[in-house]
Parts: sequence; C-alpha cells; structure tokens
Amino acid sequence: MAERKWSQDVTEHSDALDLERVVFTWDDPKRIAASLKRSAEHSHRRKGTPFQSAMSMLTFYINRAGHGLDAKQKKILEKAKDELRVAFGKA
Repeated sequence: MAERKWSQDVTEHSDALDLERVVFTWDDPKRIAASLKRSAEHSHRRKGTPFQSAMSMLTFYINRAGHGLDAKQKKILEKAKDELRVAFGKA
C-alpha cells in the first residue's frame, strides 16, 4: 500500500470544503472556479469568507502538488484563481 501524503489527505478530507472529487484535474478554469465557489458557499464549516476558503484551497493544492503538477495543469489552475476572483466580484 502506497504511503499517503498529509497534503493529499487534507485535499480529500478538508474540514473547510466538500470538493468535487477531481476538481483540480479539470481543464476549464471557469468550471474549476464555479465548483470551488459553489463548495465554499455551501460549506457550514469554513472559517473565513467563501472567497477566502475557495482561494485558499486552490492555492493550497497548487503549492502542495509542487513538482508533480505539470506545467499545463498549473497554468489552468492559476487561471482558475483569476476566474475565482471574477466569480466573487474581486477582480
């Protein structure tokens, strides 16, 4: 059995948001942002605002994926940050 990383456990079992299972693998930044927004707005366990929770989970994933995240997917996820700002009226 492969050893699981703590960051994978946080991503899969976050107490802040209930994420769609493969949200960070999608290739549409708007879809990723919409899903994170929806999850953050429906969560009753988050500590910050919906925007803070969604952005923090996205940033956490990008940072923790590190070298294992290919350049194409990292670019998509960085664009998802911009889309998330737009979705929350922060752009």
